[in-house]
Amino acid sequence: MLAAHRNHRLRPFLTVLLFEFWERCGYYGTAVLMVLFMIQQLGIRDTDASLIWGTFSALLFAAPAVGGWVGDRILGAKRSMRLGACVLALGYLLLTISGNSLPKMHLALGLIIVGSGLFKPNIANMVRRVYEDSPSTFDRVFTLYYMTNNIAASVFVLLTPWIKDRWGWHAAFAVCFVCMVIGLICYAYLARTLADMGSTADTQRLRGRSLAGVLGGCGLAVLVAAFVMQHDVMALACVYLGSAAVLGVFGYMIANGKRSERAGLIAAVFLVGEAMLFFVFYNQVGTSLTLFALRHVDWNQTLFGRHLFTWSPAQYAGINSLWVMVLSPPLAWVYRQLEKRGRDLHVAAKFAWGFVAVAAGFFVFGFSGHAAHDGKVSSWFMVAGYGFYSLGELLVAALGLAMMSRFVPARMGGFMMGAFFVAAGIAQYLGSVIANRANLVGGLVDANAGLAAYTRLFDDLGWLAVAGAIVAIALLPFLRRLSDVHERDRIDREKHEAEAEAPRLRAH
Repeated sequence: MLAAHRNHRLRPFLTVLLFEFWERCGYYGTAVLMVLFMIQQLGIRDTDASLIWGTFSALLFAAPAVGGWVGDRILGAKRSMRLGACVLALGYLLLTISGNSLPKMHLALGLIIVGSGLFKPNIANMVRRVYEDSPSTFDRVFTLYYMTNNIAASVFVLLTPWIKDRWGWHAAFAVCFVCMVIGLICYAYLARTLADMGSTADTQRLRGRSLAGVLGGCGLAVLVAAFVMQHDVMALACVYLGSAAVLGVFGYMIANGKRSERAGLIAAVFLVGEAMLFFVFYNQVGTSLTLFALRHVDWNQTLFGRHLFTWSPAQYAGINSLWVMVLSPPLAWVYRQLEKRGRDLHVAAKFAWGFVAVAAGFFVFGFSGHAAHDGKVSSWFMVAGYGFYSLGELLVAALGLAMMSRFVPARMGGFMMGAFFVAAGIAQYLGSVIANRANLVGGLVDANAGLAAYTRLFDDLGWLAVAGAIVAIALLPFLRRLSDVHERDRIDREKHEAEAEAPRLRAH
């Protein structure tokens, strides 16, 4: 019976993972190329490319706030996932045929933003739905879910730059389009495994007027996103509006939520704040670290003086994904062992350790400048620095969704997942602004001056991560108390619901 119960959860979980895998293949294959595509192919300056990418990332992470609401209230989670995947496919197709047109690139990125906004919160909510009767497994399940994302990233962050070097930028984007089509085909074949799961809206008949409204809203959102990416002032205004919206959403939910839900929501607010700090570092992978690899890293990977292979600058981001893939299984095993012994670390403690690891990674990047020759550092510094950073990513970003699943009531699931992504998006934009501290001198003829600017930036980011760890440790006792209250309230609520249900069951 236990095996049957596990199998009942495993099949839908694998369906969700497979759909997510192909979507991530398309996204990461595109993301790893975009900053370099803008600089090398379209002739955009470093600083402008970083800000466009930061604005895109901010909107990409903010869009799920609306997409989660659409999934909860209008289309349902499953319909929203399908629509989002179709819009993503259109975005990759437009990139493929855009030539060197900047307006078409902005429109394609707008489609990717809207598609991700519909797809991401709803597929994450489906993972939660699969395991909602076993909340103690959330950290382990979301770590494995995150590992699946990074298997896709590992393959395509290495593959699409290789395709670009041989057949051109648009051939690489075409591969991303094909990935999304494969994902849609796989989901169509396996959708029956999710027949009994989804949001309340999934069980209701979809009205044509509602669908037309969503499609019209998507079209308008694409145009707005493309416009915002072309105007820095608009991007900054969106950051301010997004910040106010996140604070307003959490304030409203805490004030109007049930008394038994407030402790969990307050804990979630503090942990979202810590996660926002992490996403400042996360943004560096696509901006400062990618440009550092382009200009100041020796692309020849050697071992004891023997040449092993040559990197493409875009491929260095794949080291992050490879480390995540390597570290995820042992970390999930550690969580399992601690859970068995009743000694599982609080999520806030995991966040604190995550910031320690991120700090170590950026200090490695910063130290690399002291071992440079002619303005170039060894690729091994990238391997080592990404190793520490990736461990931090698993301890913070991978558990961000698990944290929201644990502390946020199920009825608010999709919308609050979206609020989490908005907060992450704001941090992404701030990360691109910080990255430009190095990019301002990134084009200097003197390679050593450019290298010094990047290593100073990485050292400063390392100290910022240390500050994040100190704050996380200081908040740990307070967050533990909130978690204890939240858990007691959850148990009491389930007990009262069971007592209320008992007479009805006896009557049957």
